[in-house]
Amino acid sequence: MASRIVLVSDDSDFFDYIRAKLELRKSDELFMFSFDMIPEKVHLIDTAVLIVNSENSREKTLDLLNLFKCTPIIVSAFNDDDSFRRKCYRSGMFDFITLLTPDAEFRSRMIPALAISGLLEKDKMYKEILIKNNILSSENDVFIDYEFILDKELQSINNGVKKAVFGALSPNEKDKYLLKPALLESILLNNIRQNDILMNFAANKYFVLLFDIDLKSAHKLWDKISSQLPVKVYAGFCTISNQKRQQLINEALNKLHEAINVDRDIVHNSTQLNGLSIIQGEKSSYINFKMFRHEFGRKIEQIITPVFYQMQQKYSGSFSGVTLEHGSGEGYGTFYIKSKNVVSCFRITSPGFSKINIDITYEKDKVVVDSKRITLEPEELESGLLEDLLEQFILEYKRGCGYDS
Repeated sequence: MASRIVLVSDDSDFFDYIRAKLELRKSDELFMFSFDMIPEKVHLIDTAVLIVNSENSREKTLDLLNLFKCTPIIVSAFNDDDSFRRKCYRSGMFDFITLLTPDAEFRSRMIPALAISGLLEKDKMYKEILIKNNILSSENDVFIDYEFILDKELQSINNGVKKAVFGALSPNEKDKYLLKPALLESILLNNIRQNDILMNFAANKYFVLLFDIDLKSAHKLWDKISSQLPVKVYAGFCTISNQKRQQLINEALNKLHEAINVDRDIVHNSTQLNGLSIIQGEKSSYINFKMFRHEFGRKIEQIITPVFYQMQQKYSGSFSGVTLEHGSGEGYGTFYIKSKNVVSCFRITSPGFSKINIDITYEKDKVVVDSKRITLEPEELESGLLEDLLEQFILEYKRGCGYDS
C-alpha cells in the first residue's frame, strides 16, 4: 500500500532536511506545506503521517496536535526540550525527533507511524461502506443502526470479553430542537474515548456504550459533558450484565425518563439482583386480575392513546405513499404504518397479571418477514418511554429495515 507523508513547516529548509532522511518508494506520496496552508489541505492529512517542524512554531504545533488527535504526528525540534516534549505527548504526539536523531533511528520510528497510517486508510474505507449502508452517519462518527451495533457488542460484553456501561441521552421535549444535532454530537464525541460508541435512535436522542468504566466514572464523565452543553441534556445509565438488547434499552430509557421527570441531570441503576440491573422504585401490587385489567385500561386511555395520536400528528406526511393509523380496544392498543406492500404494526397488550407486551411485526405482501417482542413491567409503561419506543419503531421503518416502502 502506498504511504502518504506530509511535511509541515514555516521554514522551507526543513523540507530538504527531512526528504533526505526518507526512503520513499515510487508509489509513496510526499506533500509539503506551511502551517497557514493546513485548512485547505485537511483532506490530505487524515490518513497520512505528519512530520512537523516545531522550531519557532511551538503553539502552532500544539494546536495541530489537538486538531488531529487520531493522525500519527512526529514532531521535530532543534533540541530535546523535556517540557515541550511532554506537552506534545499529552496533546497526542506519536513520536519526537531532534536534529541529533540518527537517520537509521528516524526511519525505524517511521515504520510504526506508517503502519498506523495504513490502518487509518482502511478505517476510512470501512467507514465509507458503513455510511453507504446507512449504518454510520456521514457527518460524525455516530451509528444509526443501533440494533446491529448493540447485538454485535453485547455478544462480547456478555461473554465477559468486555465490560461496559450503557446510557440513553436526551434533552427535554421543549429544548430538543434548540440544540443542533451536529453540536451535541461533536461535544459528546470529543469527551468519550475512541473505542466508545455513540448511536442515534431518534431526533437529538442518543444511546452510548462506554467501555471499561463503572457507573461512578460514567457519572463523573456526564458531569464534565453537561458543563459544556448549551442546554440541559438528561442521561440514564445502567451497567451491562447479561441483559438482552431490548431489556438494556428499556432500563436505560426508564432511567432517562426518571431523570427528566424529576429534573435531574442523571439517574443510574444502583441495585443488583442476580446479576441483573433492576429499576428503583415501588413495585406494582395488584390485588386481583380485575384490578390489573382496570389499571391497564386506564393506561390505554391516559397514556397509550394520547401518545399514539401525538406521534401520528407528528409524523403524518413524513413518508410518501404511507399512512399512519392507530386504534385501541379492551386490553390492546395498536399503531400502524401502512404502504402499498408493507405494513408495520406496533401492538401493546397485557397477556396476564404482571406483564405488558409490545409486539412489533413487519409484513411484506401479507407475509410476516420480521417480528420482535418487548416486555415491560406495568409501572415501566409511561408516556416518555412509549414515545421513545414508538420513535424507534417509526425510525426503523423510515430507514428501510431492509424492506421496500
